[in-house]
Amino acid sequence: MLDIAWNPTLNTLTRNAWRLSFGGGIAPVQRTPSTRIHEAPHQDLYRFDSTETDGGRPVLLVPPLAAPAHCFDLRPGQSLAAHLVGSGKSAYLVDYGTMGYSDRGLGFEDWIDDFIPAAVDRVSRLHDGAPVDLIGWSLGGTMSLLTAAGRNYLPIGSVTAIGTPIDYESVTMIAPLRMVGRFTGDRPLTTATRAMGGLPAPLVQASYRFTALQRELTKPWFIARNLHDTETLARMESIDRFMADMPGYPARFFRQVCTELILGNALAAGSFQTRNGAIALADLAVPVLAIGGTEDVIAPILSVRAATDVLTGSPSVRFESAPGSHLGLVAGPKAKDSTWAHIDGFLDGVVARTA
Repeated sequence: MLDIAWNPTLNTLTRNAWRLSFGGGIAPVQRTPSTRIHEAPHQDLYRFDSTETDGGRPVLLVPPLAAPAHCFDLRPGQSLAAHLVGSGKSAYLVDYGTMGYSDRGLGFEDWIDDFIPAAVDRVSRLHDGAPVDLIGWSLGGTMSLLTAAGRNYLPIGSVTAIGTPIDYESVTMIAPLRMVGRFTGDRPLTTATRAMGGLPAPLVQASYRFTALQRELTKPWFIARNLHDTETLARMESIDRFMADMPGYPARFFRQVCTELILGNALAAGSFQTRNGAIALADLAVPVLAIGGTEDVIAPILSVRAATDVLTGSPSVRFESAPGSHLGLVAGPKAKDSTWAHIDGFLDGVVARTA
């Protein structure tokens, strides 16, 4: 009887050990079906396929740079995109692709003045001019907020910023960089990247792994403890694939991250400087939802909550906390009942108020 009870578990242990070591992985890559409806450098636009929609306002997912666009669609159960489609939303995604040396001159202004506005306009026109609700993760949230503030004539209905730091003084992990930067400026951070044309993908990947150092160090033990749990291992595998797919930063964009955000703390001061002029966050005039993660070291709660202080022109700024790390906020095991539920409630409320 004991042998019979143990046999399925033993089979699972053996199968998972083989797949991790020699078999090509625990689970195949599965993305939510989508169709590319516009193609252009750094602004491919995808529509997630759905047989039924509620006929309401469309949603545009805005990823950050230096992260693959499938951050919103890692796998079944870890896909905000699939959740939105399943809720009857018309969901779209803008994909920037990879960055090379020829892209070294691209900066924030290219996204907030060109790429994101163009995507918003295309999506809106596909829905008879309806306002578009933006959902951005990490720096995708930053770019969404700046786009809505700097281009307030666009048909943007609301902005959701997930794990988006506003007050960089509250990000303790970069405190040493800020301290050194008071004396040296951005040179230690940006001299090499200017020569290389940006921050290469391997360095971005290594930096992200460093923020989850405990996870990386304890990974062998984690695998050993969960070798019987196929779903847990599949989640781990999806995160590993995500990190391995991270592209790099263009040199100008990375320099602006260093000078404006990390050293200048510009968002907390309420104004972001671009080559086309300053963007005042107070000019944003749509409802905003800011979500911070309880275990997020990249965008701690206090840093995200600062959105409620600087977005003074918004008719409503709602802050919510949710369990999870930086990526866990949008794609973790608790995201469905926390982050995604907050988004559902926020979007339903925004639509109801404008109906």
